[in-house]
Amino acid sequence: MSQGQLKQLCEQELRVGDKTYRYYSLKALEEQGYDKVANLPTSIKILLENQLRHCDGKIIDDLHVKALIEWRETQYQSQEIMFMPARVLMQDFTGVPAVVDLAAMRDAVADRGGDPSSINPVNPVDLVIDHSVMVDRFAVDSAYRDNVKMEMQRNRERYQFLRWGQKAFNNFRVVPPGTGICHQVNLEYLARSVWSDEQDGVLHAYPDTLVGTDSHTTMINGLAVLGWGVGGIEAEAAMLGQPISMNIPEVVGFKLTGQLQEGITATDLVLTVTQMLRQHGVVSKFVEFFGPGLESLSLADRATLANMSPEYGATCTFFSVDRKTLDYLELTGRSRESIELVEAYAQAQGLWRRDDDGVSYSSSLELNLDEVVPSLAGPKRPQDRVPLSEMPQALQHQLNGELIRQTHVGEESYNLKDGDVVIAAITSCTNTSNPAVMMAAGLLAQKAVARGLSRKPWVKSSLAPGSKVVSRYLDQAGLQDSLDRLGFNLVGYGCTTCIGNSGPLPDAIEEAIDRGNLTVASVLSGNRNFEGRIHAKVRANWLASPPLVVAFALAGTTNIDLSREPIGSDASGNEIFLRDIWPSSEEIGNAVQKVQREMFIQNYAEVFEGDEEWNSLPAGEGKTYNWDDQSTYIQKPPFCDLEAPGNAVRGARILLLLGDSVTTDHISPAGSIAEQSPAGQYLVNHGIDRAEFNSYGSRRGNHEVMMRGTFANIRIRNEMLGGIEGGYTRLADANDAMAVYDAAMKYQKSNTPLVVVAGKEYGTGSSRDWAAKGSRLLGIKAVIAESFERIHRSNLAGMGVLPLQFPDGVTRKTLKLSGDEKIDLTGLETVHPGMEVGMTIHYPDGAMEICKLRCRLDTALEVAYYTSSGIMPYVVDKLS
Repeated sequence: MSQGQLKQLCEQELRVGDKTYRYYSLKALEEQGYDKVANLPTSIKILLENQLRHCDGKIIDDLHVKALIEWRETQYQSQEIMFMPARVLMQDFTGVPAVVDLAAMRDAVADRGGDPSSINPVNPVDLVIDHSVMVDRFAVDSAYRDNVKMEMQRNRERYQFLRWGQKAFNNFRVVPPGTGICHQVNLEYLARSVWSDEQDGVLHAYPDTLVGTDSHTTMINGLAVLGWGVGGIEAEAAMLGQPISMNIPEVVGFKLTGQLQEGITATDLVLTVTQMLRQHGVVSKFVEFFGPGLESLSLADRATLANMSPEYGATCTFFSVDRKTLDYLELTGRSRESIELVEAYAQAQGLWRRDDDGVSYSSSLELNLDEVVPSLAGPKRPQDRVPLSEMPQALQHQLNGELIRQTHVGEESYNLKDGDVVIAAITSCTNTSNPAVMMAAGLLAQKAVARGLSRKPWVKSSLAPGSKVVSRYLDQAGLQDSLDRLGFNLVGYGCTTCIGNSGPLPDAIEEAIDRGNLTVASVLSGNRNFEGRIHAKVRANWLASPPLVVAFALAGTTNIDLSREPIGSDASGNEIFLRDIWPSSEEIGNAVQKVQREMFIQNYAEVFEGDEEWNSLPAGEGKTYNWDDQSTYIQKPPFCDLEAPGNAVRGARILLLLGDSVTTDHISPAGSIAEQSPAGQYLVNHGIDRAEFNSYGSRRGNHEVMMRGTFANIRIRNEMLGGIEGGYTRLADANDAMAVYDAAMKYQKSNTPLVVVAGKEYGTGSSRDWAAKGSRLLGIKAVIAESFERIHRSNLAGMGVLPLQFPDGVTRKTLKLSGDEKIDLTGLETVHPGMEVGMTIHYPDGAMEICKLRCRLDTALEVAYYTSSGIMPYVVDKLS
């Protein structure tokens, strides 16, 4: 069969209503004798269709198609495919630097005499501004209005830049601030499950697929849309029409049986699943749910499970189309025509949900939903699930068995103790997209108010839904008033506390924490709880369902077993237990019935319009951006002008020596900027008042701030400095601690290359491309670790930083590294995926050891990015 003939044989027509769509039939492949297609996991079928449809004999050929047909064998062979997503989703923290990069690439093309407009999204791009609102004001009626006003004041420069991007680029839409969280907006409005468009006068239908610049892009897999998070630099390539290179993934089948018991939430379920899948091992794998237990889970429950894919390490977690998919599309206001297309296409392509044992999976596991119990996760990692009944023991474990400390709070009449809850936040797309848990929180608040309970005075409480629809249905159900009375007033429509935008604690509370050296807690309905992420003063961070967030605000402490101990007392002194105010499934179900289709239609009718203040922002003109040298938010980055890597790295020094589970938050924090830090001093020297520092996340359009903030997390631990926490290191053969940035600059002056050495799961967490960008700008040539998380490894490759992996049994500890060694890396004359790289260690005493490392450039395209000094120079070279 000649090249491309397979694609032609699979081209068919699908009639839906009065329209005819062209599509590439997977069942036609079966008819050509490829009968293995029928029993492939649905997610692999979607990848197969993607390769078949884009098969052009150049970037994608018949070998890519046949490799997916033979998935049962090729999944273990590091076989590369070229995924072409239908669209790209962004949020503003990662989206602003991506647009900054595109603007810089336009300049680079123009400097070479080319047309700058050749740098333009080929695929549709939606950027939702959701990461910038902070919880400055809380527990008052004006909190939302006040926080939005401060958001616009702080981020005016950034928003003006995005307004320019709206005008300068085609295929690029911006959802203005105050609308919602990108993943919830995607779930409720942007996604289609099956995409359709007109090409050369012909209607085409194909699966909705995407990549996003946020790791929780995976949430949309709950709606049968295949997608996952990538770094901003990889997303830039995708929007410019470049493929996402990836190895054919393994797919873990997860069978659900039974149904959740009374009082158990989808949050309890996802924390249980996160623990199970971390133990099973799913890094860089797909997960696909099936089984009769799905019948009892709503679409929103499935989205919650898909959302936390990064927390258990999976690339994505997929749910096939079924009746609940169609019902959700109907509820959220999608057109009848598009819903009919989803049903017809899924049936025609064999993408409809199957619960039988005929589907082939790489491995599988099973959970009886009856076994799920009320849970939280923490205090430092989302996979560390703790049953509600064991919270006091968890606190004791964190305190290493020491007695609980307490200290008086300013002029207040109460003491603050270890384990006390100082932040209670209903936040994050993970849970606020789910009407059942949101109604449960409102009902619990209503019952608590009726019994005379109130929030403890040391608790900072907040409600930040992922969409305005949530406010509509809470009001409609008569529940928002009770939430307000407990201090859960609306503070904004955005990510807030979940990403570290929790805002300041009251001065007296912060002072008491410092004076007593207290281990205080946050409880939030989010998806991440890494050290230093939620608030700099809060050492214990607990993920919980929205009703449990309210419950812990009432209790005021995590040093309590809410399954047995009273949560408070009424006016007569009668003890009240959590079970007394926990809503029944029937009550929650009745409240959820108040969520109506019209709410979604009205909310999203003008989603791209913005308010008067947004539309009054000056937008600028022209194909290229007029850079302002005085701006501390937006600066032209140097990424198109970096030197290509050499044939070897010699005499490298170790910049940091790190342990396991170093997150991208550790590498590139998103939260507040300390005044005495290198980034803080840069801002001070540019005339920025401390109150106007904003956050690292908001300043990602300025590489000068971000490179100074790399490895600046207050909780990172560099083993070169013993037990010291924070963004510090030392020079080789020296003892004095200094900021990582300052040390890197000293090394740069002497042209000394740098490496970072780490343990397992390096780069876990967010899809933060600045964790790789900042590393490159500090002069880091390679990161040597025991294992990498998927997105950050890919980002390192995309920035020209070499990811290298120790062989099994070899670690920084077995090599007795102290940070005073010199490192040579050899064998880089011709780089290819998975090759061996020689490492020679020169110890201070003159001893020497040679070790073979595995190059974790996993695909040929990643090698091309690396040898070009990054994705941006690679793309500019191709387009200019």
